[in-house]
Amino acid sequence: MSMSLQMHVSIGLPGVTLFDGIAVRVNAVASNGAFGVLPNHVDFVTALVPSVLLITQPDGMERIFGVAEGLFVKQGHEVDIAVRRGVESADLETVQATVEDFFAASEDHERVARTALSRLEADIVRRFAALRTSS
Repeated sequence: MSMSLQMHVSIGLPGVTLFDGIAVRVNAVASNGAFGVLPNHVDFVTALVPSVLLITQPDGMERIFGVAEGLFVKQGHEVDIAVRRGVESADLETVQATVEDFFAASEDHERVARTALSRLEADIVRRFAALRTSS
């Protein structure tokens, strides 16, 4: 592997990319504790826990993400992070409130979807029952 000062980082959610860009450092939290990765770090895979993920870009700007559990894969100069839920925050002081608001809204959407699915299932059962009695 060649020596590099940068790495490509991608954070993916189901169906959408949360972040895709160049970084000089990534800080994350696994079940055994927090860790940092630089571009020439050894390749590895680990499971992430719900936490704050920091990405330092080449200009020194830090991108802050609140993430749910996921998977962190470092291979060469590529870092791929897949999480179930995640949101970017403007700063560390507001990340908890941003995450809580986003996850609460997500839970509301999931609850509405589950309710709609239950209604569809009940309607299918009623229609099958009606077909059975009409035969």
